[in-house]
Amino acid sequence: MNKTIAVLQFKPIRKNVQRNIRNIRRLLAGVKADLIVLPELSNCGYLYPSVHSLFPYSEKRNGSGPFLTALHKMAAQTGAMIISGYAESTEDGLFNSAAAVTQDGVVENYRKTHLFDHEKKLFKPGDTGFPVVSWQGVKIGMMICFDWIFPEAARTLALKGAQIIAHPANLVLPYCQNAMITRSIENQVFTITANRVGSEDLENLHLTFTGQSQITNPSGKVLYRGPKSKSAVHLMDIDPDQAADKKLNPNNDLFEDRRPEYYELS
Repeated sequence: MNKTIAVLQFKPIRKNVQRNIRNIRRLLAGVKADLIVLPELSNCGYLYPSVHSLFPYSEKRNGSGPFLTALHKMAAQTGAMIISGYAESTEDGLFNSAAAVTQDGVVENYRKTHLFDHEKKLFKPGDTGFPVVSWQGVKIGMMICFDWIFPEAARTLALKGAQIIAHPANLVLPYCQNAMITRSIENQVFTITANRVGSEDLENLHLTFTGQSQITNPSGKVLYRGPKSKSAVHLMDIDPDQAADKKLNPNNDLFEDRRPEYYELS
């Protein structure tokens, strides 16, 4: 059965959660979808000098903070599961996280496993593993940005049954969009990479985000690639059941042909 999916890209503004909420709400006005994926750290922007400076713009995973509360309301209005990156606060520190939010609130939370560069100064390494959440009969896996460079991330989600990989991102390297084509092919899954646009500066660090949010199908076809520097929302229908077939030909099945006993380091 076809599902309507949407990918949203925009420029999150640092230290302005309410403005980011307004921008997301404006971009999603009138959107009706089954699954909507937003960028990494959509609530707060990316570059901060310290944990202390970022903490006021983070929130707990229980959905009581302003950003996740707003997503809860938008999910009820759109009928979608919304998966978005946000800065998660805990008693032990901050996590670069993604929440899956429906009309019932936060139903799953993923903490980024592989931190990139400056993130290591702000966030604790994720401790959730790679979750797969079921929604309307579809299994959706979650990973964040730099997880893309580790093929084990997408493979783990696929082996857990994910038909779609939701991938909030703040990409600055030029490789991910092409790499996600390979992730789709080698796992026979749909991928939705929601990247941000714009740039940020912090002292001597300057980052320009690459935009080009992307949707790929299980054969690696790019179904959509967004603009490099503009906010955008794109909706399309897909058939998640296409991800159930792992055969490349009558004699090769991507999962049945695996020989994990030989993948261990000697």
